[in-house]
Amino acid sequence: MSIKIDQATCIGCGTCVDTCPLELIDLADGMAVINDEDACIECGACVNSCPLESITL
Repeated sequence: MSIKIDQATCIGCGTCVDTCPLELIDLADGMAVINDEDACIECGACVNSCPLESITL
C-alpha cells in the first residue's frame, strides 16, 4: 500500500503536515507533498486529518 495525495483537491491547508508523526509531508507550491513515501508507516493520521479527504492509503 502507499499514500496518495490528490493534487486536484488538496488546498494546501497544512493539516497533514502538522499531523504526520514522522514529518514526511511538506507544502510545496501550495500543495501537500510526500517527502519519503517508503518511510510512511501508514498510521492514517494524515488521512484522518485532511478536511477534504484528499489523502488516501
